Amino acid sequence: MAKYKANGTRFITLDNGYHLWTQTTGSGDIHLMTLHGGPGGTNEVFENFGERLAPYGVTVTRYDQLGSFFSDQPDFSDPENRKKFLNIDYYVQEVEEVRQKLGLDHFYLLGQSWGGVLAIEYALRYPEHLAGVILSSMIDNLAEYLQNVNAIRDSMFNADDLAYMHDVEARHTFDEPRYEALVSALGEHYLHHQADAQPRHLISTMGTAVYNYFQGDNEFVMVGALKDWDRRGSMKDISVPAYLTFGGHETMPLDAARRMADEIPDSTLHITPDAGHGQMLDNPDDYFKHLGEWLQGQQA
Repeated sequence: MAKYKANGTRFITLDNGYHLWTQTTGSGDIHLMTLHGGPGGTNEVFENFGERLAPYGVTVTRYDQLGSFFSDQPDFSDPENRKKFLNIDYYVQEVEEVRQKLGLDHFYLLGQSWGGVLAIEYALRYPEHLAGVILSSMIDNLAEYLQNVNAIRDSMFNADDLAYMHDVEARHTFDEPRYEALVSALGEHYLHHQADAQPRHLISTMGTAVYNYFQGDNEFVMVGALKDWDRRGSMKDISVPAYLTFGGHETMPLDAARRMADEIPDSTLHITPDAGHGQMLDNPDDYFKHLGEWLQGQQA
């Protein structure tokens, strides 16, 4: 039996038979739906969005994408499942089906990181359903991101550590403790720049099969299906208001963010100070204030 609570948690059944976990909080007239990162991450980074955006009259819906921890997880060792589900087109259509099943229209769509890929694609394909799009720590291509994150690594680690990391990557022995510690160090500095509490579990909630297929083994070794995604040249075709928000200490290149802001016809760019890729966790006061004011300002 589907779990359902009015203005709360609800499992929806997709037309393909799988189930997705969703939750809606708040009661404002502005409707916002969020798309989590990863790929294969969870909705938990948005847990307090309803509370933090309540002063601005925002109702927030969040959900776990197919293959993520709180929703159904197909057997991705099956080649047919990989072919059918592990592609951008599937996940964009999933956004549209979730929208339909939850009865949303003229809503705002916020994509964080990988979710920003989906938000860009959705805004280009279904602008008639959007009041606006929010890109949170996501640029319009992966090549510039990969170049930037590797430049960060080159500046962060000494020559011995860099040589060791490249050797591990050539040998594909990513579970070596020293290597894991170095990757974790980058995460603590740039993915989560501050020491604020992050979502933590006693078991891993990462959809590893989804992440590995799209991304690769980690942020530096991007050999997955997402590596060639590139929407440079398409930003001018985003016809709805766009809010771009990036951390000041970010893995995404800020020069690319500024270029995107120049190209999108109706755009606002905000840089969250003292924040990395997880801006809403690193500097929530600044993040929610500017996001809330932008959403509220669109209603004027």
